[in-house]
Amino acid sequence: MKRFDWLHHIEQLDPTTDFLEIYRISVTHEFPWDYNQSLSFALFRTYAVPSIGSLLAGTGELTERVQKRYDDTSLILDAVLEHGFAGPGGRTAIRRMNQMHGAYSISNEDFVYVLSTFVVVPIRWIDRFGWRRLCETEKVASAHYYRELGRHMGMTAIPATYQEFAAYLDAYEAEHFATGTGGTDPGGRAVADATLRLFTTFPPTQHAPAALIRRFALGLMDDALRAALGYPRISRAEQAACAAAVRLRGRVVRFLPPRTEPLYTRQRANIRSYPAGYKIAELGTFPRGCPVARPAPDDATPPVTTA
Repeated sequence: MKRFDWLHHIEQLDPTTDFLEIYRISVTHEFPWDYNQSLSFALFRTYAVPSIGSLLAGTGELTERVQKRYDDTSLILDAVLEHGFAGPGGRTAIRRMNQMHGAYSISNEDFVYVLSTFVVVPIRWIDRFGWRRLCETEKVASAHYYRELGRHMGMTAIPATYQEFAAYLDAYEAEHFATGTGGTDPGGRAVADATLRLFTTFPPTQHAPAALIRRFALGLMDDALRAALGYPRISRAEQAACAAAVRLRGRVVRFLPPRTEPLYTRQRANIRSYPAGYKIAELGTFPRGCPVARPAPDDATPPVTTA
């Protein structure tokens, strides 16, 4: 394969009907590292909304069991991507999400905002740092993919295009980020701190000083996000240096051969909670009030190895 063969294939597909195939190629072949990083940073944006950050802190999952919570979220989303919305693995993963979310009072607006971060943050990240910019087909497919996910999760009033997702995200943050509603939310800051500590343990940067990795991550956040989470200001020069380092990586990747085999999240070394494998139906939490504690027999899935 040549470097741009996947892009040429993507541009021959219809993003309104082939969105799963397009998004899967982008995530697992073209930009696996970029999607992993950008979706990790998308988490911080959700923490900065008090209604979301305080709820996550209250569960204790992202402060006391942050590695498992990170793994479970990643693997559930990974299962939908790998198996699709109609496959048994994808259906089981969506059921798990709905069971967990159903135990809490979460507004449709917050749900749609989180969905928007999954669309918008990777697009902006890759256009800024990726080895190439996303083509229009990929952006349209991403919006359709998450619209379908939102529909399966029972959301309403979902934006129709990635431009509408971006407008929703920007407006929601302007209104709901903690600095606009009385200062930093302690719950959101607590889960952000726990997530940052986890990031400092991920390979290969676990060998670097934790304070340096934390500072680098803060340098990649925008001013509004850092302010909402109560983090210190980072100088423009330091922000530029952090961005330049990530941008340099993208330029190097541009000259590497294309990935012929997909790389799923379950194959990453930072997923560490299930060294012996896992069942999708047993991922996540089973809080009181969950309507179904275990999957129906027809939705049982075999153990998945993390290797």
